[in-house]
Amino acid sequence: MSGTVESRDVDAQYFEQRRLRKGAAGWVLLAGLGVSYVISGDFSGWNFGLGAGGWGGLAIAFVLMGLMYSCMVFGLAELSSALPTAGAGYGFARRALGRLGGYATGLAILVEYSIAPAAIAVFIGGYVESLGLFGLTSGWPVYLVCFAVFIGLHLVGVGEALKVMLVISGLAVLALVVFAVGMAPHFSVDNLFDVPVTDAAGASAFLPFGVSGAVGALVFGIWFFLAVEGVPLAAEEASDPRRDMPRGIIAAMAVLVVTGLAVLLLGPGGAGSALLAESGSPLPDALRAVGSESLAVFVNYVGLAGLVASFFSIVFAYSRQLFALSRAGYLPTWLSRTSGRGTPVWALVVPGAIGFVLATVVGDGDALINVAVFGAAVSYVLLNLSHIVLRLREPGLDRPYRTPGGIVTTGTGLALSLVAVVATFVVDVRAAGITAAIFVVGLLFYGLWSRHRLVAAAPEEEFALLAAAEEELR
Repeated sequence: MSGTVESRDVDAQYFEQRRLRKGAAGWVLLAGLGVSYVISGDFSGWNFGLGAGGWGGLAIAFVLMGLMYSCMVFGLAELSSALPTAGAGYGFARRALGRLGGYATGLAILVEYSIAPAAIAVFIGGYVESLGLFGLTSGWPVYLVCFAVFIGLHLVGVGEALKVMLVISGLAVLALVVFAVGMAPHFSVDNLFDVPVTDAAGASAFLPFGVSGAVGALVFGIWFFLAVEGVPLAAEEASDPRRDMPRGIIAAMAVLVVTGLAVLLLGPGGAGSALLAESGSPLPDALRAVGSESLAVFVNYVGLAGLVASFFSIVFAYSRQLFALSRAGYLPTWLSRTSGRGTPVWALVVPGAIGFVLATVVGDGDALINVAVFGAAVSYVLLNLSHIVLRLREPGLDRPYRTPGGIVTTGTGLALSLVAVVATFVVDVRAAGITAAIFVVGLLFYGLWSRHRLVAAAPEEEFALLAAAEEELR
């Protein structure tokens, strides 16, 4: 991949055809976007961590991964206020780690956000089938409707899409509140520790599967927060990104900590960890276990909004990351063309078509989400590293918001993200292998094709080139 990197000049029309809609989102919509990305993780998936590590193992995973995400979110709040472009993670790493580092970060984020909708579509299909809705016995019509309808809504315009997203997220949060109210009277500490203790090393009532179980639960701790880092992808469409981006992403993280803690405590604490460890719908099953059938039905139906919210918002995320990489020439530039309404049409449609095929052919949501999680974990390492490098190399960079604790905070996030990469590899070697194969193909594409066709005037490239020029003048 060594050799000359060539940039090509483009005219004004190039960027006229690649213009997003400015001022479409304030910090409240951005916070709603952050919650939407993640909220489905509160409804299902996290509970399998109870089977991997018991309640104690999952609680440790929640604390460690919550700390990792919090540290990273504070770092991203600073970076997004200083470098507010649609490239977000790719743009931050491009400035800090160079072209290859920026592209690798963008590729990792794109893996996460392109594959996650396929997994969520499978979960939605399973949910619809289990509820007996529309008499469906196969999930593919649901997958088709999900991609067609929600991509269609995004094509209408970002402001409209984010408002719809906020409403759907509100319904999901309402379901969580109802769940909490229904479970709180039945909480007992004893229920948390009802998983039988094994003979594993270090096993106890708190860690029934020992230390190795706690390591295995780390991946499920990620489910409580996975994808909140996507908020900065809306930077070019924010009303005042220097102020709104930090407020939006930090507010989203605060909400997710509260909702995640609520389901982690009240679900197993009311119904028992053993019962929920293998549940496909842990919140309704927990309510049924304590005799609240009517609330279980309500949460079962309204909880579908959580999956829809995450699907809807992650479609937004993949389109913006793909848009930015394409606009800069790392990927074919036709993918970044926007419509008259300021929406990146091909960046929405092409990954959506791929996602529909993946959901239909693979049909295994857990396998797909594990690939997405591995891509995410790799990007977290690079994002934390980018913050540290820019703090050390460019202390004078204008930073409207500064991360509390500076590089100590993101250094902690970096260490924990490395642990997350190892944990995801241990849990699913196949997912790690698939992700590695995607990276090899992507990096070969960069080395053989795109590095000769980069667009120097793209915002993320311009930021980095100006920084390099200023460094030479010192």
